[in-house]
This record gives sequence, structure tokens and C-alpha cells, in this order.
Amino acid sequence: MPPILTRVRSRVIAAAVTSTTLLAIGLGAGLVSGAHADSTDKPLPVDLSTATGGLLEKLLDSGKITSKGLAEAYLARIAQLNSHGPGLNAVRALNPNAVKEASGLDAERKRHRVRGPLHGIPVLVKDNIDVEGMPTTAGSVALKSSYPKDDAPLVKRLRGAGAVILGKTNLTEFANFMTSGMPSGYSSLGGQVLNPYDVSQTPSGSSSGSGSAAAGALAALTVGTETSGSILSPSNANSLVGVKPTIGLISRTGVVPISATQDTAGPMTRSVYDAAAMMTWMKGVDPEDPATEAGAPYASTDYTRSLSTSALQGTRLGYVESADPVYAEALNVLRREGATLVPVTLSTSGLPPSILTYEFKRDLNAYLDRLPDSAPMDTLADIVAHNDANATAATKFGQTQLTASQAVDLEAEKAKYEADREAGLTQSRARIDDALSQNNVQSILFPGSGSAGIGARAGYPTVIVPAGYSPANRRPVGLSFLGTAFSEAKLLGFAYDYEQASHAWRPPSQINPTLFQCAVAPAPRHCAP
Repeated sequence: MPPILTRVRSRVIAAAVTSTTLLAIGLGAGLVSGAHADSTDKPLPVDLSTATGGLLEKLLDSGKITSKGLAEAYLARIAQLNSHGPGLNAVRALNPNAVKEASGLDAERKRHRVRGPLHGIPVLVKDNIDVEGMPTTAGSVALKSSYPKDDAPLVKRLRGAGAVILGKTNLTEFANFMTSGMPSGYSSLGGQVLNPYDVSQTPSGSSSGSGSAAAGALAALTVGTETSGSILSPSNANSLVGVKPTIGLISRTGVVPISATQDTAGPMTRSVYDAAAMMTWMKGVDPEDPATEAGAPYASTDYTRSLSTSALQGTRLGYVESADPVYAEALNVLRREGATLVPVTLSTSGLPPSILTYEFKRDLNAYLDRLPDSAPMDTLADIVAHNDANATAATKFGQTQLTASQAVDLEAEKAKYEADREAGLTQSRARIDDALSQNNVQSILFPGSGSAGIGARAGYPTVIVPAGYSPANRRPVGLSFLGTAFSEAKLLGFAYDYEQASHAWRPPSQINPTLFQCAVAPAPRHCAP
């Protein structure tokens, strides 16, 4: 097995995966269903390649599957598809306690204690998010042994909801703030993530591993992070539902940062219901993250209750025009569901200078300062120096953004930074809010992840949902719903209504079957040795 995952990965897979399991992991339509490695080795009554978290929740509730069996089946699928088979390289490390934790959640269920819709569901989180007992690397060889002292609050909330943290996903190094021109999905520690829909195309980033893993069904649910497009763009490229929340809805404590102004975590899933369920449990006020005070009124919101197949009826939506035929058909679906569509103009260019270079140094140093004394790096300067000393492994594409940020004089440049930050927030929010109010619309639609830049500057939410596949090459196309601050409930409702009407999503094994046909045993005779 290539050394893509940590050694703990090999130990977990060796313990969890039997030969029977490897032959029955639900690689795609028409193939065998998922299986677990319980003592009976009974196959799971579900194809993991198409199973949503909502379906798995129902099977767990009915007793048809166990969380332990489900965790083992996903471990088997990771073993078959991540380093072997198509070699997606989406998962970097596994939680050595995942199966044990899943068994504990099964025991709770037997005692009639079910915490919610995520109880017993395996989740993969991006490897810039702290998980106790696992290194948080941000894809950097400099941080390969950087262990946090605790779970990030968002991970604690997922665990509190009963989710099984299966492991961590690869990413574009430092959430794509390493250097200019580095391929999305590449990191010095994790290597290159592949897009299961088309390996010749970018998996997009920086949440590349979360996107590829969710698309390839290496877990039921995944978590990504975004500063500007890093949830929405890989969700578009990997045909997923992605939620980039309003800044302040989800805590950023324990997440390797780029920008306190723009950073957020969010779900990346194969259904709107799953994303809504994750949002319900991930959000919450965190005393260590002052931005979450603004989200306090929504702390008890259950986003699954906003999901309705009539949410679009009588709704006015703005749309940015595009010649994309998949987008055009998506607009037709919205109209058939009762929405009135209004063309709008929303300029996404000409905003004040970016503040990311300034905030990265300040905020990364603050994150590193929270780590235990045993942490390998204390400051951004240490990371830059380590990379220079280990250039062969660390800087294939350079580290221009790290060095530019390290060169910032935080005191001397503070006044300009503060002015640019305020101007960027004010102007981007005004553009979005004016487009919404002047056109009397509740959301603005974009093809793909086109809303990402201006939404990120404003700190406003976007929900992206699969709209279909390009007729020329079957590459995924998404539909984005951009809204004003804390409008997630409305956006998820619109996305759910569209999803249920369009039924647009297809798994990679249907869209790109040649990638998966040799991943099953026994392989077809024409497969390469």
C-alpha cells in the first residue's frame, strides 16, 4: 500500500477489513452492495455509492444495519478506492478508534438513546480541522506531527450528535494559501487528490479531499472549509451539495486559518437533507470565536424543518445569465416548481484589495500559539524556514504566499488593512443586498460556484446543489443559491425543492464508469495487471 495515509490507517484497515468485505463494498450501480465485517459478514442492504446519510439513518433506526458494520464497510471502501483501484487519494488518515466509537453508538441505540439524525453516521473532516489524537497537518510536511490538545468545537458538536469521525481528508496545502499556481488538491504531505468524475480535471480546492471522498462515497458525509470558494468550487467539481455558511454560524476555533474575516467550515454531502442535518448540529456559539455571537439567534434552528417540496412555489429568485445548457435547464426546473425568475446584474469584480495576506500571518500564528508545547512549529516563520530547509519535499511549487504573508509588518500595515477590510465588507454586502432588494428576490442564482468570490468577501451564505452534467463531457455542473446574512434556512429549502424536482445527481460510477470497472474483484479480463 502506498504511504499516502499514516501508519494508523494500515492498522485500522487490517483490523477492520476482511476479504469478503473488500469484495462487497458497493462500488457502483449494478455491482454488489455494501458489506460489513461483523462476525456474520452479512452484506449491507444498501449500495454505498448512492446511499445518503438520510437513508443510512433509516436503516440504522430499523436495525437493518449497525454503525459498526457501516464504519467497517466505509473502511473497506477506502481501502479499495483511495490508494488502490482508481487511487482517489482523498483520505489522508483514519481515526484508529472509529470502529470502537461506532460500537459504542450501537450500544446507545440499543438502550434507546438516539442523539439525532447523525447518530452512528461516519463523517470525514478536512485535515485543517483539529481532531484529538490525530495530527492536524493542513497538508504540510512541516505539520505532519502537529497534534492538537482537543477536538475543534465543530468536531465536538458532530460527536455530540452521534457522528463517527472516520478520519481526515487531504486538501490543497494550507487551504490553497501556500503558493501561486499549485494544483488544487495537491499538498507536500498528502500528494494529489483525484476527481472521481474525471481524473483529467481538477478536484478543485481547497476542500479537494472532502469533495472527492464525498463523491466517491468514502464516508456518508464530509466537512470542508472555505475562505473564498473552497467548499463551493469542489462541490461543483464533484457534483455535491455544499453549504458555505454565514460567517459566525459555525465556530472556527481549532481550524487552521487563513482569515478570521472570511473563514468558515461547512458540510459537503450528496443530498440537501444531509447538509441541513449537519448544519443543524455543527453551528453554535463559541466563546473563543467572537464572530459566533452574531449567530446566536440561530443556535437552536433545525434546518431540516425548512426542507419542503413547495419551497419554490411563489418565490421570486434572481439569476445571473449564462449560456450553459445545464444551467438553463435548471432554471426551467425552478420555473416549473413555481418560482418567478428575474435576471439580475451583480458585479463580482472591482472590490477593495484582499486582506488575506495580512490576516493569514496574524491568524495562523494565533492558531499555532494554542497548540501544546510539543507542537513542531510555533510561528509562520518556523514553517517557512522548515520548508526552505526541506525544499525537495516541501516546496515543489514554492511557497510564495507564505513568504509574502510572513513579510507583512502587522503593526505598520494595520491601518491600511483595517480600511480595506471595512471597505470590502461594506461594498460586497451592499452589492448583494441591493441586488436582492431592488429586484425583490430572495436569492440570486449562479451557474457552478460563480457566487463564491463576492459571497466570501461579504461573509454571506451560498448553497450549491448538483444540476447535472455537461453534454459534451459529462463533467458536473452545479446550481448556486446566494443569499443575505443568515438566510441558510431559505436557501436550503429552495435547494431541496429543486433537488427533489430535478433528480439531477448521479454517482461517479455511472458518469465515469471506466474509472471504477477495474476496482472490483475479480476484475474484468481487459484490466491492466
